[in-house]
Amino acid sequence: MALVGIVSCATLLSQADLRAASPDGSEIGRILMAENAAKGVKHKPMPIANDATFLRRVYVDLIGRIPTEDEIRKFAKMPKATRRVALVDELLANARFADTWTVFYSDMLRLRTNADGGAAAIAFVHKAIEDGMPYDQLAKRFISANGKAGATPEVGFVLGDNADPMALAGATSQVFLGIRVACAQCHDHPFDVWTQHDFYGLAAYFGKTRRVETQFTNTVYTTEVDQSTILWPPLGEGDASERKPMPPRFPFAFAKSDGASRYISRLEQLRTAKALALNANKKKKPEASVGDLLTSLDKKVDKAARGKKRNTLDVAAEAKRDARNLRIGSGIASQSELRTELAKLITNPKNRYFSRSFANRVWAHLVGRGIVEPIDDLSDNNAPSHPKTLDYLADEFVASGYDLKTLVRMIVTSVPYQRSHVYGIDELTQNELEDAFLATPMRRMLSEVIYDSVVTAGHLFEFKHAAGQNLKTVWQSSRVTKASSSSGSVAGQLVQTDGAPKAMPAKNQLAAAGSYDLENTIEFDFDAILKKSQEKEEVAIERMKVMSKEELEAMRMQQQARERRNVEYIDRFAKATIDDNPSFISSFRMASPAAPDHFLRVFGQTDRTQLGKHRDQSPSMRQALMMLNGRLTHEASRVGELEPVYPLLVGEKANLSQAIQLVYREILTRQPSKDELAEAKTIVAEAGKLLDGMADLRWLLLNCDEFRFLP
Repeated sequence: MALVGIVSCATLLSQADLRAASPDGSEIGRILMAENAAKGVKHKPMPIANDATFLRRVYVDLIGRIPTEDEIRKFAKMPKATRRVALVDELLANARFADTWTVFYSDMLRLRTNADGGAAAIAFVHKAIEDGMPYDQLAKRFISANGKAGATPEVGFVLGDNADPMALAGATSQVFLGIRVACAQCHDHPFDVWTQHDFYGLAAYFGKTRRVETQFTNTVYTTEVDQSTILWPPLGEGDASERKPMPPRFPFAFAKSDGASRYISRLEQLRTAKALALNANKKKKPEASVGDLLTSLDKKVDKAARGKKRNTLDVAAEAKRDARNLRIGSGIASQSELRTELAKLITNPKNRYFSRSFANRVWAHLVGRGIVEPIDDLSDNNAPSHPKTLDYLADEFVASGYDLKTLVRMIVTSVPYQRSHVYGIDELTQNELEDAFLATPMRRMLSEVIYDSVVTAGHLFEFKHAAGQNLKTVWQSSRVTKASSSSGSVAGQLVQTDGAPKAMPAKNQLAAAGSYDLENTIEFDFDAILKKSQEKEEVAIERMKVMSKEELEAMRMQQQARERRNVEYIDRFAKATIDDNPSFISSFRMASPAAPDHFLRVFGQTDRTQLGKHRDQSPSMRQALMMLNGRLTHEASRVGELEPVYPLLVGEKANLSQAIQLVYREILTRQPSKDELAEAKTIVAEAGKLLDGMADLRWLLLNCDEFRFLP
């Protein structure tokens, strides 16, 4: 079934409900074309991409995977005049939208599950996207929050830089404003207007913030102190006795109040209407902040058992000291007035840097190139290529209430997003067309999208073989305790018998994996982590102040039990029969960043530690080898008897041509040409066995450039 057709700009937006008042995507194209004309651009634009191309492109960008066969058929049955905008609205409401765009935010904010509070911060972002939290509110909370890592998820941003005022000044300005003011930390900016004094004034907003780790509970949190660490003049400049706390100063100018601020009036009207719609009597009262005194006695005893030269009474005494020192009235994490003020300044609707920076990031993510490049360098010396287009995007974003979905919808229903690629011309002309957004730049899928698209095409989100149909003999490892005697004999206590790495969910059936398995990791349950981090903790203060003899004896017994478990282990291997029927989790639900050798990292996911480091989309030999030889690709290629293609290969309804056409649609979202169909039949026939031949064909299609790059 061929998917063809062009949707005119005039038919793109025709929805009832709240989105009826959303900005028209076609207005973006009109403004951009006018700017091109004013710049003297003479090139003709590329045509609008056909429906099959749009379908695949928007699925990848909005929900992070290619469409399934059922979804292709559903789209084809939609009314042609409105199918694109209807599809966009459907995908914006899809649960995977939050999964996919959580990765966008996590890259931008450099959130890491292995950092203090990082897992909860990522889960918080996911929930914020699900709930439609406005971007300015999200930014305010990340900039200003104080509290315990995990229990207050937003502190993950501040803890990501260890609450270092200098690092936070650079990160906050570059991430939220697109301004690289960190270059002025040691001297005035060599290429921009920002001075060292500007940088220190910004850093002063973070000067009283501290990262604290409690001795008793090992709990990490952020709080505020009275004395700032940001002093002026800088160390080594001038008389040291003259160094004084630097007063905070916001160096970025707001837009002037004129007719152009109508977008602010629309924002105010929108929020006033929403406020009136709320029932004031149902507003939640803020809960009193109580810091974490104890998470468990086990954690403390564990630490002592691992080698601390202290007895149980020492542990108890420290617990009592921590309990006495707790500030119950306000909690251990006092709020930051300075960072709250900074958050308001950064997110002020008159601060054009804030809205422009985010609009430019989202545009670049969806279109393949920013209106300002690099996307985090909005300086006077790096003017936008299409300033009026960027202003329109930013203003409409603000007027929408800083709504991510409105901004995404506006861009993906616009003409520039829907244009075709340009092929077969000289590089100079191609660059000019793409710079003018008259052709869509070629871009590769994100690593997470490639992963999930392989899983989707190979039907690996569910089991594709019947139970017991793929029994396989493998070597499994068992871990047993090593006896404490000097003889070194092995005790009979079995510790681990399943042969799978304990970090992996059992669903992934890793016992069948070979040395080429670098695709799996821990599943990340957003809801569970956020729920756990926000549970109210029962803190028995009086109990810790005066502990009974019975409690001290219980602690001593716990410690002895831990010490008895400090034994050595050895691994043993034995043959076992398993059902080789794997299924895979979504890469958007994996802990991130992944391990350095993981599929996601090989295909460009960064470690999210360096400011300004973006994903490397360049191809590499290692990527090719992972697709050619990796377990994920091979499992996706295998034909399972529960897959839709199976009855087209085996049984009374077998039809090789239909099977090949189905495989093309499932992997490339299009029909094969006559030549491709004939070549595919040859490939299948050469394998000898039909199922093996179809596996070869699927493996070839998964490894072609067309699969990895957006159409």
